[in-house]
Amino acid sequence: MFSTIRNAWAIPDLRKKLIFTILLLVVFRLGSFIPVPGVDTETLRMLFSDGGLGETLFGLLDLMTGGALAQMTIFAMGIAPYINASIIMQLLTVAVPAFERMQKEGEEGRKKLAQYQRYGTVALAALQAWGLYALLLGGFGQGVSLITNPGWQTAGIMIISFTAGTAFLMWLGEQITEKGIGNGISLIIFAGIVSRVPTMVQGLYHSVFTDGSLHIAGLAAILIVALVVVGLVVMMNEAERRIPVQYAKRVVGRKMYGGQSTHVPIKVASAGVIPIIFAMSIMAFPGTIAMMFGAPLDPNATGFWAGFARWMSPNHVFYAVASFLLIIFFTYFYTAIQFNPIEMGNNMKKNGGFIPGIRPGRPTSDYIARVLGKVTTAGAIFIAFIAVFPMILSIGFNFTTFAIGGSSLLIVVGVALETVRQLESQMLMRHYKGFLE
Repeated sequence: MFSTIRNAWAIPDLRKKLIFTILLLVVFRLGSFIPVPGVDTETLRMLFSDGGLGETLFGLLDLMTGGALAQMTIFAMGIAPYINASIIMQLLTVAVPAFERMQKEGEEGRKKLAQYQRYGTVALAALQAWGLYALLLGGFGQGVSLITNPGWQTAGIMIISFTAGTAFLMWLGEQITEKGIGNGISLIIFAGIVSRVPTMVQGLYHSVFTDGSLHIAGLAAILIVALVVVGLVVMMNEAERRIPVQYAKRVVGRKMYGGQSTHVPIKVASAGVIPIIFAMSIMAFPGTIAMMFGAPLDPNATGFWAGFARWMSPNHVFYAVASFLLIIFFTYFYTAIQFNPIEMGNNMKKNGGFIPGIRPGRPTSDYIARVLGKVTTAGAIFIAFIAVFPMILSIGFNFTTFAIGGSSLLIVVGVALETVRQLESQMLMRHYKGFLE
């Protein structure tokens, strides 16, 4: 990876893209420290301290925003509204024929869909900003207002600030995707998670050398497991199932075409980190609703919303099971959007290609669908298990620090691999001289 980055830095065009990407990520981190006016930050910091919001319902959102939620800055909502709008738009594209036709229209149709997604992001951000203001007004269900000067003017300023922050993050992500290197939205989430690494290391140090809740042997075991998981994630990201394809010879005029053998690669983790990001965004929503209805932080509290809040915290069995199922669902859903076995079979038939031992046409499409289903199942179960395994450990050993460590590790490794892969493809394009030279 480091050699790829070093080689890319030597190419002026790619160096500009890398610098542009880094500068926009720096802007994202700077914005994560600009507070929204009217918030009692000291009381909020106490709520997000050990055993509080940071380790229960809102630890997930705080991780994705790089700590912006705990400090209640302009980027407190992060990019979650954009992700939710993306999920809604993809579902509508499948369900609504008009959106499906737009997607098939080419570049112009995709631009219209992207514009609708931006409008949806702003609408969802405004709704979520109002909900966040209500949470602050009620002290996240603790009965103590975190707003220093409540009123409609303060509410308007805070809602506009939160919404504008999310809209600006959306613009940053699109600019990185268009003019930089990698997927902008994924890189913003990546930067947020990586920025929390020092805090996680500090928490580990405190657990080992201060309060003694974790022994040296336990720390060594955690590090070994993390290295093994990183190796497995890299291996699964690079793994693929290759379907052999043979092209028949055909004569066009005085020339003969075809006759070569190739393959269709189907990656085991073809959906990448998208299912994990989608599942994390969906699972963060019920906890927010619970807090809006006054769910207390006390684990021994009684009542419907208190029980609901416990169920929706990362260190509960229900949360782990729901996350597991959601990751599998979104893996299948995103793979189904990316791959169309019928279209692949028809294109293969038009170009004179066939899979050895399989008849062209419908049998080829059915064969590709079966292979795709098996490969997707293996990849989905692996990704879901890695994401949920730390939650299971936290439930068994009552150690909440790593309850969401699996998902964050998958996102960091997956985004890093995808960015390096894009760098390699960009370098390949620039080093290819073409047949004229």
